[in-house]
Amino acid sequence: MLLAIDAGNTNTVFALIDGGEIVQQWRLSTDDQRTIDEYMVWISQLMMLQNRKTSDVTDAIIASVVPQVVWPLSELCISYFDCKPMIVGTPDVKLGIGVQVTNPHEVGADRLVNAVAADHLYGGPLVVVDFGTATTFDVIGPDGSYLGGLICPGINLSLSALHQAAAKLPRISVTAPTAKHITGKTTQEAMQLGIFWGYVSMIEGLVQRLKNEHSPSLKVIATGGLATIFSDRTEAIDDVAGELTLEGLRLIYERNI
Repeated sequence: MLLAIDAGNTNTVFALIDGGEIVQQWRLSTDDQRTIDEYMVWISQLMMLQNRKTSDVTDAIIASVVPQVVWPLSELCISYFDCKPMIVGTPDVKLGIGVQVTNPHEVGADRLVNAVAADHLYGGPLVVVDFGTATTFDVIGPDGSYLGGLICPGINLSLSALHQAAAKLPRISVTAPTAKHITGKTTQEAMQLGIFWGYVSMIEGLVQRLKNEHSPSLKVIATGGLATIFSDRTEAIDDVAGELTLEGLRLIYERNI
C-alpha cells in the first residue's frame, strides 16, 4: 500500500492508495515544528480507527511546498513505515513530463504534480486553476509539458488581509451568493459579493488572456477546496478534479518503480 503525502502551506494530506485507488485520506494543519513522533501518534491512531496497520504501508511518496517539513516527513516514513519515500523535486524522481520554465527547481511541487495528473486525465493543452493558500494557474502544453503559470493571492488570504488591515471589516467566510444583485446592502454582504465576484472576474479574465496567449482550445480544470463553489458560477471552468494532487502522486510513484 502506498502512503502519499501532500504538504501544502496550510494543510498536509496523508492518503493511503491501494491498487491505484485512494482508500483513505486524512488532513492535518501544516506545522514545521511538529516532530516525527507527533506525526506517528496522530496517523497511527487514525489508521487504527480504520482497521489498518502501519505494516500495511510498503511505499511512500512526498510532495511538499514547505521545505522545513520534508525531513520529518521523510524520517516518519523511514523510521515508522520502514520505507524510503520518493520526494518530488529531487533529481532521482522523474515526472514523466517536460518542465519548460527558466528554473524548474523554483516551481512548487504541488503545481508539477497537478500538471502530471491533469495531462494524464485530460490531455493538453489545458490550464489547472488550484484554489489553495494561493490561487494558481498552471499551463500544460499539447505535449504534456509544464509551461509555467500565474500565482495570485488565495481567497482566504485576501479575506484575512481585509479583516486585519481594516478595523471595521469583520472576518467572513467564502460562500456562493444567493442574491442576483452584486450591490451589497450591508458591510458583510459587500465583502462577500466583492470577494466572490471579484475572484470570478479574475478567473474569467486570466483564463481568457491565457487562451489568447496559448490556444483558444485550452481546457480549464479546477481543483482545491473552493473549486466547486466557483465552477458553478462561471463558464470559464470546464471541469473540477477534486483529488488531482493525490492522483498525480500516484502516477509519479508508478513511473518511478
